[in-house]
Amino acid sequence: MDISLIIKIAGVGLLVAVATQVLSKTGRDEQATFVTVAGILVVLMLLVNQIKELFDLITSVFGM
Repeated sequence: MDISLIIKIAGVGLLVAVATQVLSKTGRDEQATFVTVAGILVVLMLLVNQIKELFDLITSVFGM
Protein backbone atom coordinates (compact mmCIF):
# COMPACT_ATOMS: atom_id res chain seq x y z
CA MET A 1 0.00 0.00 0.00
CA ASP A 2 1.22 3.43 -0.89
CA ILE A 3 1.44 6.32 1.57
CA SER A 4 -0.10 8.54 -1.11
CA LEU A 5 -3.34 6.54 -0.89
CA ILE A 6 -3.53 7.23 2.85
CA ILE A 7 -2.88 10.93 2.25
CA LYS A 8 -5.59 11.05 -0.44
CA ILE A 9 -8.11 9.42 1.89
CA ALA A 10 -7.19 11.81 4.70
CA GLY A 11 -7.53 14.77 2.32
CA VAL A 12 -10.97 13.67 1.19
CA GLY A 13 -11.99 13.17 4.81
CA LEU A 14 -10.77 16.62 5.77
CA LEU A 15 -12.58 18.30 2.88
CA VAL A 16 -15.79 16.42 3.62
CA ALA A 17 -15.61 17.28 7.31
CA VAL A 18 -15.14 20.99 6.61
CA ALA A 19 -17.88 21.08 3.97
CA THR A 20 -20.27 19.19 6.24
CA GLN A 21 -19.65 21.56 9.13
CA VAL A 22 -20.15 24.64 6.96
CA LEU A 23 -23.35 23.25 5.48
CA SER A 24 -24.68 22.21 8.88
CA LYS A 25 -24.02 25.65 10.37
CA THR A 26 -25.91 27.33 7.52
CA GLY A 27 -28.93 25.07 8.03
CA ARG A 28 -28.45 22.86 4.98
CA ASP A 29 -28.42 19.52 6.71
CA GLU A 30 -29.67 17.57 3.68
CA GLN A 31 -26.80 18.82 1.53
CA ALA A 32 -24.39 18.01 4.35
CA THR A 33 -25.64 14.44 4.29
CA PHE A 34 -25.19 14.26 0.52
CA VAL A 35 -21.63 15.57 0.84
CA THR A 36 -20.88 12.89 3.43
CA VAL A 37 -22.26 10.14 1.20
CA ALA A 38 -20.35 11.50 -1.79
CA GLY A 39 -17.15 11.50 0.28
CA ILE A 40 -17.69 7.88 1.24
CA LEU A 41 -18.23 6.97 -2.41
CA VAL A 42 -15.05 8.79 -3.48
CA VAL A 43 -13.01 6.92 -0.88
CA LEU A 44 -14.54 3.61 -1.93
CA MET A 45 -13.61 4.35 -5.54
CA LEU A 46 -10.04 4.99 -4.40
CA LEU A 47 -10.01 1.67 -2.56
CA VAL A 48 -11.55 -0.54 -5.26
CA ASN A 49 -8.18 -1.42 -6.82
CA GLN A 50 -6.65 -2.19 -3.42
CA ILE A 51 -9.58 -4.45 -2.51
CA LYS A 52 -9.22 -6.28 -5.84
CA GLU A 53 -5.53 -6.85 -5.18
CA LEU A 54 -6.39 -8.17 -1.69
CA PHE A 55 -8.86 -10.70 -3.11
CA ASP A 56 -6.34 -11.76 -5.76
CA LEU A 57 -3.74 -12.30 -3.04
CA ILE A 58 -6.15 -14.32 -0.92
CA THR A 59 -7.12 -16.55 -3.84
CA SER A 60 -3.49 -17.11 -4.76
CA VAL A 61 -2.52 -17.95 -1.17
CA PHE A 62 -5.29 -20.48 -0.72
CA GLY A 63 -5.03 -21.81 -4.28
CA MET A 64 -8.63 -21.29 -5.24
